[in-house]
Amino acid sequence: MRRHVAVAVLMVTGLFAARAEAQQETSTPSSAVRQSLDDAWWTGPILTNSAGTLPRGHFLIEPYLYDVIADHTNGFGSRTYVLYGLADRFTIGSIAIAGFNEVSDGLSSSSVGMGDFTSLAQYRLTQSHAGSWTPTTSFEVQEAFPTGKYDRLGNRPSDGLGSGAFTTTSGLNSQTYFWMPNGRILRMRFNASETLSNQVNVEDVSVYGTAAGFRGHAQPGRSFFIYASLEYSLTRRWVLALDTPYSHGGNTRTIGYEMLDLNIEQNPPSIRLNSGSSDSFGFAPAVEYSWKPNLGVVFGARVIGGGHNTAISVAPVVAINFVH
Repeated sequence: MRRHVAVAVLMVTGLFAARAEAQQETSTPSSAVRQSLDDAWWTGPILTNSAGTLPRGHFLIEPYLYDVIADHTNGFGSRTYVLYGLADRFTIGSIAIAGFNEVSDGLSSSSVGMGDFTSLAQYRLTQSHAGSWTPTTSFEVQEAFPTGKYDRLGNRPSDGLGSGAFTTTSGLNSQTYFWMPNGRILRMRFNASETLSNQVNVEDVSVYGTAAGFRGHAQPGRSFFIYASLEYSLTRRWVLALDTPYSHGGNTRTIGYEMLDLNIEQNPPSIRLNSGSSDSFGFAPAVEYSWKPNLGVVFGARVIGGGHNTAISVAPVVAINFVH
């Protein structure tokens, strides 16, 4: 954990330094007219959350639709953000997830199901201003509740859309702006977060790889995430975006026993499962288009190119962003 935190701190420090240097360079006269911030309309990239908070009394709605394509599976899903500005520096909200897994070598999901429901709160620490090197930064906390189905899945493991755990994610978000030599704006984000989960009771077939008759518990591993993004304001309405995600997942331990016949088994065999740690790298190119300053769409694809103990996957994504 200390290594991950150190990396995050160094990268944020580098972002601050780059912002200061760029500000000094752009303060000199130039033949290119600098684009104003009001002339750039954004929806945000696919993966990297904003460091900004909503003004008091305003709200944001952003539903995502995606299809995670991996070996023998299609994970169709939706992820809907609803955020509200409780104060100018403080935003609260929720994330609702739904999904359906289509499996080519087994049984697909029996129906569309709900995943774990998440609430969030974000407090803005600093605000970027024209002529200042300070980026916008904020502290964010998310709490996921175990509302999604995760065990007692019968002959349809594909029905598993949750984790069964209360999961807390805390992180630091940052965002800043650069002006390119042609005067157009390049927006940069860098976020780092860590996730902790409680122990989960598990029965029968589950998302943790257990089989029928299993009785025990699972301890999801601690996870660490880094997201960085670039957005280039091509015109007022059109933006080119790129996310570069990295994640590290800790080992998940599942311990219990198998009791197929509760009336006969006296000394059921013990079972210990370890998922092993994992690391993944990827990228997510996207295009943003805004009809109005407060209404736009982003479409692209998230590509996970593998890594340690990680499968390759591609996920086309489209989302509508509306702020009022």
